[in-house]
Amino acid sequence: MGIDRRHRASFALALNFIALVFGVTAFSTSYWCEGSRKVVKPFCQSNFRGKQSNCIESGNGSRPVQYSWETGDDKYVICYFHAGIWVSCEENISGPGEKCRSFIHLTPPAERGVLWLSIVAEILYILLLIVGLSLMCVEICHYTNVIDGLKLNAFAAIFTVLSGLLGMVAHMMYTTVFQMTVNLGPEDWRPQTWDYGWSYCLAWGSFTCCMAASVTTINTYTKTILEFKHKRKNLERSLKIKPKLIEHEVPAERVWDRYISSVPSSTEEFLDLSSNGRKMSSGSVFADLNDILEAQGEEYC
Repeated sequence: MGIDRRHRASFALALNFIALVFGVTAFSTSYWCEGSRKVVKPFCQSNFRGKQSNCIESGNGSRPVQYSWETGDDKYVICYFHAGIWVSCEENISGPGEKCRSFIHLTPPAERGVLWLSIVAEILYILLLIVGLSLMCVEICHYTNVIDGLKLNAFAAIFTVLSGLLGMVAHMMYTTVFQMTVNLGPEDWRPQTWDYGWSYCLAWGSFTCCMAASVTTINTYTKTILEFKHKRKNLERSLKIKPKLIEHEVPAERVWDRYISSVPSSTEEFLDLSSNGRKMSSGSVFADLNDILEAQGEEYC
């Protein structure tokens, strides 16, 4: 039982650690959602030599500017972006690198409260994962007896379940806020096409591992309790026979009948009873029979 219980505890610890790593990575990265939007081409830089495809050539002197519908070229350029809980970044079409803006400032004012609740829930999710992971480590490495281990196991299961529920609520709230920002956000940010990114997948993978760890921990606790109850019933059942024989004086004839009925009729039956775990030995049986016979002989004399 101890080895099996330790294996289940180690498996739950590994799942909790994976959930914590995925959760921290998703919370700190900005690839929850990815997409693209059309941006008007800027004017080309005059000091840049070579062909520039992502800009509009400006006029020289009295020469008017040639717009896209006059030259036949596309007036817009596709700009890719990625957004997370904290920032939203898009590629810089007029130079190298990315331009990043705070996602909190991009959300509509009516939805910022929901976004802050999502952030608080994500932080609590990670903190509860750390607490559950610490309790599981203490349970595996430093508990002195099984009772202390069960207590740590129960608290670890409670913290892990609460962590998973908070994580689920946080992810759903952020999804709602992002969809509202796509519809009601600033005009210069609204994407034409978007989809969920790898950070979003990590966040839900973290939630899945967290719930799997909580189920495994609860299963370990429940199975250990049931095993203890089963062993306790067997122990009480085996101890009920001896007190009855000691407390009550039984006549010799009834004791004789009891022992006669309990003695196996053959060697094979005796071996079968021994293999089934009955607490009976041939020496004790025959010793009690000899005492009874001697008592009856003294009464006859």
